Amino acid sequence: MLKISQLIAYFILLSAVFLLPASLRGELVFLSAQSEVLTQTQEREILEKQLRELEGQIANIENDITKTQQEKDTLNNRIAILRNQLRRLDLQIEQSNILIGDLRSQIQDTSLSIERTSAEVEKAKDQIAEVLRHMYEESQKSKIEIVLTSGTLSDFFSSLAALAAVNVRLDELRGNLEELNDYLNNQQTALQSEKESEENFVKIQLLQKQESQALQVQTQQLLTETQGREVEYQRMLADTQRRAKEIRNRIFELIGVPDAPTFGEAVEIAKWAGAQAGVRPALLLAILTQESNLGKNVGQCNVADTTSGASVGINTGRRFSNGMHPKRDLPPFLVITRDLQRDPLSTPVSCPIAGLGGYGGAMGPAQFIPSTWMLYKARLDGLLGRPADPWNIKDAFLASALYLADSGATTQTYNAEWCAAQRYFSGRCGTTYRFYGDSVMSLAARYEQDIKTLESAR
Repeated sequence: MLKISQLIAYFILLSAVFLLPASLRGELVFLSAQSEVLTQTQEREILEKQLRELEGQIANIENDITKTQQEKDTLNNRIAILRNQLRRLDLQIEQSNILIGDLRSQIQDTSLSIERTSAEVEKAKDQIAEVLRHMYEESQKSKIEIVLTSGTLSDFFSSLAALAAVNVRLDELRGNLEELNDYLNNQQTALQSEKESEENFVKIQLLQKQESQALQVQTQQLLTETQGREVEYQRMLADTQRRAKEIRNRIFELIGVPDAPTFGEAVEIAKWAGAQAGVRPALLLAILTQESNLGKNVGQCNVADTTSGASVGINTGRRFSNGMHPKRDLPPFLVITRDLQRDPLSTPVSCPIAGLGGYGGAMGPAQFIPSTWMLYKARLDGLLGRPADPWNIKDAFLASALYLADSGATTQTYNAEWCAAQRYFSGRCGTTYRFYGDSVMSLAARYEQDIKTLESAR
């Protein structure tokens, strides 16, 4: 059994380990060697320099594109624009690679920090428990027993004073343990945020690669159709009726529906949905194109387990333990499918991105997760006069239109629509994932021209 003097010495040792000065509490027990900190700083400077250089190159290319667009619409200029757009996408993909790599490094560091903090928390708990046990044993002694074992009266009063001091120190140690727990919670929140950012940048990169492939095909088709001759290109531009027919009959691909509409049909649905919410049809078409592109990239799954939310790839058979969020989205998904008399195990939802920690489970062309769909269900049911179906094209268009309207798109200015697109993707208006908003607005501009071509050919 420890004597009071030994207990005090033991406690002072604990204090030295856990009671750090306030100036050091931000780091607690995770201070790196100075050389390592410098290395991390240097790495950060190199990374930021690379990103600045890429931003500069992208800005130069964008200036070239803008300048060429203001010139006469010739075949050479059109090809130059397409090739510059491809160069810009290559740089943006490189930019995404750097950002994803940096995020993965941050995730690794944060995960390590969480492991260390968790170990320190458990260690602190064990040592506090040990001190409390010894204090309890000492408190069970009677004052007479303490007097008899203290030797002198002076020792007796010293022992009582020491016990009081230990109580004060114990309170400090408990406070420090609370700080450790707070730090751990903050680190866990940071880790979740880093993982969400990684997932979003991977989605952005998927869109960039898909857009690059589409531009390559578009460039080759243009060269093939014109045979590289200006006269053929000008004839194509002048043939409004032919262009209108091609635009009208073009398939408007949507994720999660078996029979995709033509572009002409999609325009009519977008006009109807846009009128209900005050949203520009071209913006709505652009959002649904972008979301369908994302859905095609991640693939389609079926929920395989209505308890855990695990899913399985429809075409691949690959099983995902993180198919759908078991608490946030699985319960509303089961409600949605039940109300629509759909089999929850054979209704398509998006797969999660392989290798990442996020969840899949987005539904239909609008790619709403079930919990978000439920926020709009009552309004949708009221406007439609029946239970809204995420996999119904008309319902999906209307849901997207309402979301965009709630996000500020009703003013129909460039900035407001861009912000609404950003909120559709990440829940907030910011420049972190600006490619999504930029791409949506570029698509919307193209669709606006297509709609005008259709209307002028009537």
